[in-house]
Amino acid sequence: MKLNYNGETLMATTSSLLELLEVQKAKAPFAVAINGQFVPRSQLSAVELKEGDSIDVMSPIQGG
Repeated sequence: MKLNYNGETLMATTSSLLELLEVQKAKAPFAVAINGQFVPRSQLSAVELKEGDSIDVMSPIQGG
C-alpha cells in the first residue's frame, strides 16, 4: 500500500499503524497524526491505514 510517511512516499506491507511505526523504528516519545488528525497513543493499535494516508511522526524538540 502506498503511504506518505513524514513527507516521503512509502510502500507499506502492513495496514496497522502500530506495526508501521515499529517497522519505521519510531522512537518514543513521539506524537502521530494521520491526514492532519492527532492519534492518541492509546489508539495507535486500533488504527488501520488506508491507501494514500499521510502519516506524520513528530518528536519533541528542546529549545529555549
